[in-house]
Amino acid sequence: MLDKCYAVIMAGGRGERFWPMSTSKKPKQLLSLLGEKTLLAMAVDRLDGLIPPERVFVITNAEIVEASQKAAPALLPENIIGEPFGRDTAAVCALASAIVRRKDPDGAFCILTADQLIENLEVFQNTLRQGLTRALKQDTIITIGINPGFPATGFGYIEAGKSTGNQAGVEFFDVERFVEKPNLETAVKYVASGNYFWNAGMFIWSVKTVRTALSNFVPNLLELADTMEQYATGTSEFDAKLEEEYGKLEKTSIDYAIMEKADNIQMIKGVFEWDDVGSWPAIENHLDKTEDNNVVIGECLSMDSSNNIVVSEDGLTALIGVKDLVVVKVDGVTMVCNKSKAQDIKKMVAMVKSNGNFDQLI
Repeated sequence: MLDKCYAVIMAGGRGERFWPMSTSKKPKQLLSLLGEKTLLAMAVDRLDGLIPPERVFVITNAEIVEASQKAAPALLPENIIGEPFGRDTAAVCALASAIVRRKDPDGAFCILTADQLIENLEVFQNTLRQGLTRALKQDTIITIGINPGFPATGFGYIEAGKSTGNQAGVEFFDVERFVEKPNLETAVKYVASGNYFWNAGMFIWSVKTVRTALSNFVPNLLELADTMEQYATGTSEFDAKLEEEYGKLEKTSIDYAIMEKADNIQMIKGVFEWDDVGSWPAIENHLDKTEDNNVVIGECLSMDSSNNIVVSEDGLTALIGVKDLVVVKVDGVTMVCNKSKAQDIKKMVAMVKSNGNFDQLI
């Protein structure tokens, strides 16, 4: 049955919270933050043995298609599609439906991302396998909720309803609602209730189901899908038409466009290890630490300093009497911030852009 299944990896983000290492020409998904392989390569590798490379697609930024092809050499070059500009995740899902439908109108596919860390691959693959199997049989949108390990305020949540069955060790539930990132007090209540799960931003559905949802809630995106289905990926005609069609769209997330409105959504309880690598502090849980509890990539000497994250690829970084900092020194840029302010790096990138004198650094 999985011979009718496909995977589409979203890899178009710019990863601005990982600046200055992440830039528009080499964004987060093309960095080797957690080992020798890039995040994109890791996302492709974890599908090995489940979905063959010829049925795996990557949708990324047009400016980094060539770099993405080098990062994922197992994939067909034409399976790496470049968006002319970002129109958020709803457009990606509509485009993905067109690409898969051209291959198999009766197929199903999963939407994954290139900026997550997933372990327990056998469990992860079985989760996708069971989700795809159900999506081929039922008119249902399937999402994956992660059992929350702590009251995170940086993730959206899914409220699960009644069970809809256990399938080969994978539990399915009706979805009551999606909720935005909560404050700490609310997050504590969510975790204590046992009914709320982190929204992993992964979706599984058949081509027919997603087209029905597009027709019901965002018909202009169904028009996009119908138009782009006529063109083969990897061609100049496809790229030119995609730029023309994207120019007509506004940015819309898949959560807002479909997930918050549809009534045929099920959630799989994800029991594999998962982390959304969204900012510098997220990496410290996955890397070795020094005796002073520092995470160090590159050359660093530390004196009376602890709980810091240091990336020093441009010479030596010396720490004296500091703690809880993120220090990144790469390509002629030094960025220093408190861990608690790591989300504000994106604001700094905007400031750098507005300055006008440092375009080559972003």
